[in-house]
Amino acid sequence: MNEVNKRKDFNDIITGRRAIANYDPSVTISREEMSEILTEATLAPSSFNMQPWRFLVIESREAKETLLELAPFNASQVNTSSAVIAVFGDLQIVSNAEEIYGKAVELGYMPQEVKEKKLAMSVPYFQNLPIEAKKESVLIDSGLVSMQLMLSARAHGYDTNPMAGFNKGRIAEAFGLEADRFIPVMLISIGKAANPGHGSVRLPIDKVAQWK
Repeated sequence: MNEVNKRKDFNDIITGRRAIANYDPSVTISREEMSEILTEATLAPSSFNMQPWRFLVIESREAKETLLELAPFNASQVNTSSAVIAVFGDLQIVSNAEEIYGKAVELGYMPQEVKEKKLAMSVPYFQNLPIEAKKESVLIDSGLVSMQLMLSARAHGYDTNPMAGFNKGRIAEAFGLEADRFIPVMLISIGKAANPGHGSVRLPIDKVAQWK
């Protein structure tokens, strides 16, 4: 594929994305393809590459019924989508640090001494952060992965809708997660749109950007 076609494809992805409320309920997404979408999403950047995002793929009828109690105002998205992905941030930010940097050494991305230096710097840094600073860090990283997830889904031919209207205080515990460790970021419904969705207005760049 040449560069012009690549650019056109990306332009189609970002300009064609819509927040969809109603999906074709007959469409399912295989676990293999969902894993591909999530894997592509996790190419997003994160602080020190700690990747503190966690995904809960809610697709069974039973799980959706549990979610409906927590997100009643998003019933259409929950009921008709192929799945709803709950994105969480892991406050134990460095829980996978050894695995991440160890694999980087194994693949030749960094030498052992760089790994040791990064671990010595990043692990104490995150462990000693105040809780609010930890929350801010994982929310930023999880926001980045969430946007990339929606673009990846679009590239696979699916539509999405990011949703914040749910009971954040109960969702972790409702699905068997540690509420004091995993903080909810957003819900993302995914599936095939039942209708095209509506376009939306964006402010002009001269209203939101400055050059100095």
